[in-house]
Amino acid sequence: MHVRWITGDMTYANSFVYGNILIDAGVLPMAVKPYAAAIDTIVITHAHYDHIAHLAEIAAMCGDATVCIHHADAQGLIDDSRSLAMYFGARSPGIVPDVTLADGDRVGDLLVIHTPGHTPGGICLYDQEARSLFSGDTVFTGGSFGRYDFPGGDLNALAASVERLSTLEVEALYPGHGEPVQHDGWRHIAAAREALRLYG
Repeated sequence: MHVRWITGDMTYANSFVYGNILIDAGVLPMAVKPYAAAIDTIVITHAHYDHIAHLAEIAAMCGDATVCIHHADAQGLIDDSRSLAMYFGARSPGIVPDVTLADGDRVGDLLVIHTPGHTPGGICLYDQEARSLFSGDTVFTGGSFGRYDFPGGDLNALAASVERLSTLEVEALYPGHGEPVQHDGWRHIAAAREALRLYG
């Protein structure tokens, strides 16, 4: 399935359109508007403000799309301290998710993989057939990884999450920040795994 990358700026996160699914909602609503008619589900990879800033407006624009987030991060949609909204001079979207996710759930063709470490409820989304991974802020292209020094972060959990991702067959890697890659995504995950071992 074709992936449409909606580029995040230096402050806000990338979003991706995958069929009827929007992954993350920090980008401006006007950037999502061309795809709004096709979107009926929004999956949030974690509840930091740069990934949820425009969630309420985008969900409404997409015909009250179903909002999904891991249960351990759901509180961040209404709790400014969990979303880190105060660092942006803003407030959390103030909405309750329609669906709370758990490891092993599916959203369409995407497998939910719980990857705590950056936040307690961080997730990645994996399409096994396409060998595509939407990695949120767990791992980035270039072999870097999400910060673990925010409230709820955990270095050991992050290392275990990246270790788990390294067992997947990943060609296309779509991170929460930075540029995606279409080939050899597994190499970027392996590099992050090795870098994290230096911190352990």
